[in-house]
Amino acid sequence: MTKCVAAVLLGLAASASAEQIGEVDTVFKWIGPDHKIVVDAHDDPRVAGVTCYVARAKTGGIKGAVGLAEDRSEASLACRQVGPISFKGPLPEQEEMFSERISLVFKKLRVVRMVDRTRNTLVYLTYSERVIEGSPQNSVTAVPVDRSIPIPVK
Repeated sequence: MTKCVAAVLLGLAASASAEQIGEVDTVFKWIGPDHKIVVDAHDDPRVAGVTCYVARAKTGGIKGAVGLAEDRSEASLACRQVGPISFKGPLPEQEEMFSERISLVFKKLRVVRMVDRTRNTLVYLTYSERVIEGSPQNSVTAVPVDRSIPIPVK
């Protein structure tokens, strides 16, 4: 039960740290907002000094305006060192860093952090997931950590 509560709080913390960097219109809509590509920044909640930038489609129109649209599964991910890297405790080998709903109920965009111990590197993967079937479309990026700072792993 405690792990579930921690996971929910971590998810809330991750979404609270999201910051929209910008957007571009891709399709003009007469009624409702245009279709867009949105770029958000997500600071890794357990690794200070690492930020992930996610670019994703945002459906407009009437359905998009009222929150009923299902956004496309494609997303692009780039994570970078933006300051000195430090860890807020040991990391699991693999952990969801961020998730966001991209449809009313059934679809989520996820960002997962993995630890590559051999190369002392943080690997980040984004993909979408549906209750029944996810999408194989994904994006991956890596942030090497200086060997003088070993990544603490649980």
